Amino acid sequence: MLVRGSGSYIVTALLGTIGVAIGFVGALGGVITLIAALASKREANHRRAVAWIFLMAGGCLIAVLAMEIGLLSNDFSMQYVASNSTRSTPMIYKIATLWGALEGSLLLWAFVLSGYVTAVTISFRRQIQDRLVAWALLTILAVCVFFFGLLVGPADPFGTLPVAPLDGEGLNPLLRNHPLMAIHPVMLYLGYVGFTIPFGFAVAALVTGRLGEGWLVSTRIWTLIAWVSLTIGILLGAWWSYEVLGWGGYWAWDPVENASFLPWLTGTAFIHSVLVQERRGMLRVWNLSLLLTTFALTIFGTFLTRSGVIDSVHEFSASSLGPLLLGFFGLILVVSVALVAWRGDELRSPGSIDSPLSREGAFLANNLLFTLFAFIVLLGTVFPLIVEAINDDQLAVGRPYFDRMLLPIGVALLLVMGIAPVLTWRSTAGQTLGTRALVPAAVGAAVMVLALMLGAQGLGPVLGIGLGGFVIGSSVRHLLLAVLRNGWAGITGRAGGGMVAHIGVALLAFGFIASTSFSEEGEFQLRPGDRGSVAGHEVTFVEI
Repeated sequence: MLVRGSGSYIVTALLGTIGVAIGFVGALGGVITLIAALASKREANHRRAVAWIFLMAGGCLIAVLAMEIGLLSNDFSMQYVASNSTRSTPMIYKIATLWGALEGSLLLWAFVLSGYVTAVTISFRRQIQDRLVAWALLTILAVCVFFFGLLVGPADPFGTLPVAPLDGEGLNPLLRNHPLMAIHPVMLYLGYVGFTIPFGFAVAALVTGRLGEGWLVSTRIWTLIAWVSLTIGILLGAWWSYEVLGWGGYWAWDPVENASFLPWLTGTAFIHSVLVQERRGMLRVWNLSLLLTTFALTIFGTFLTRSGVIDSVHEFSASSLGPLLLGFFGLILVVSVALVAWRGDELRSPGSIDSPLSREGAFLANNLLFTLFAFIVLLGTVFPLIVEAINDDQLAVGRPYFDRMLLPIGVALLLVMGIAPVLTWRSTAGQTLGTRALVPAAVGAAVMVLALMLGAQGLGPVLGIGLGGFVIGSSVRHLLLAVLRNGWAGITGRAGGGMVAHIGVALLAFGFIASTSFSEEGEFQLRPGDRGSVAGHEVTFVEI
């Protein structure tokens, strides 16, 4: 569509529409070609599938560039630009407006997914005829077809207005109050969308019957990329919230926060339990189920945040896409359960856990706790929806429920996190456990004493701080031994990275305990110019 603006003709909407159409055709063509390739086993069909994938990625890139051109050039003939940007919007927020509303965020999803598929295709270019890789790409492309289908249909980001307004409406004020708007959503999407890749390989393993440990090696790096990205995205979101709300307002158990946290919980459980399968060939059903569930939760989270069915401070783009997203989520669940049931007998592990006092026993305990944690979060998130659907009553599940239910699980997770590194595989003798845990326990005790000296009060908070110290002591001990054995490779290896992550979790636990247990609150009725005092800080009410 040609629109006159600033003495020139702008074709961004038409260009974007063409780009989305190319992306959809590329994804659909890739699916059809891969089905033909798997049926015929002809090498030419596999090569054609790669071409379709590159076409899809190219089309999506064109669409994203068209949207950014429209935003940066103030092309208010485009409905998305007119609804979400203004002439005075700073450039960083104009760029970030791409993911500031429903249609643009789905375009970002498709763009990130296209990038992942392209990277996987290049990475496995010499194994493209392998049935496992072909089925994985077919599964991932099927997901691409769904999201591109939304973009060419009900969530078209390139709709135009018959008359372009002089200025736009602008983003929601809550989305243009911090520079993290440019980073936080992108990192979340890199994590959310990234779990599509291990999901594709999990489905491929079930379809092809290659249920050993080989498919895990293929997905390891992609799972870690997705998990790290999602972790960074959640932490940046907490930072953003703290910057805006202040004084501990970094996490409120809001439904949208929970939607991003749920796949993180199950993904974290998988990252731990997969070590048991790689080492001892155990937990095959469990690991596949965790991966399938993690991807399903990303779609369910998208349904929660984009359907308007929940009340949330993060609800910026409700839409009518709820039934489609919920239907896709249901399809994923049905297919996943059917595949696992079909391969049930072949998924039986050759071994079993010899002793609960073993590394694999600790990993199993870790997984059970993470799964219980996720279930409680999911229940608290969807329970209001269930109640409203049954009797049309509106119910809110607030912070007291989550804090009361999850605190014991968090403490247990810290304990397991500290014990696991001092355990051996298969079985750990009591004397060995006592010797190895001595230094970490001493560190935990020292941290407790330090906390008491600094004024900490209450048995629960002090014990929690002590457990955090125990985790740090255990992790540092493991790192030092790894360095003595393998040099700096002991830190940069997989186990070393895990220990560094454990130290980070312990530090986060310190912050959480301090902000929730040792905080002080004050309420004042102030007029402009009045002052109030709380916890040694003086607050002046300047103006509204």
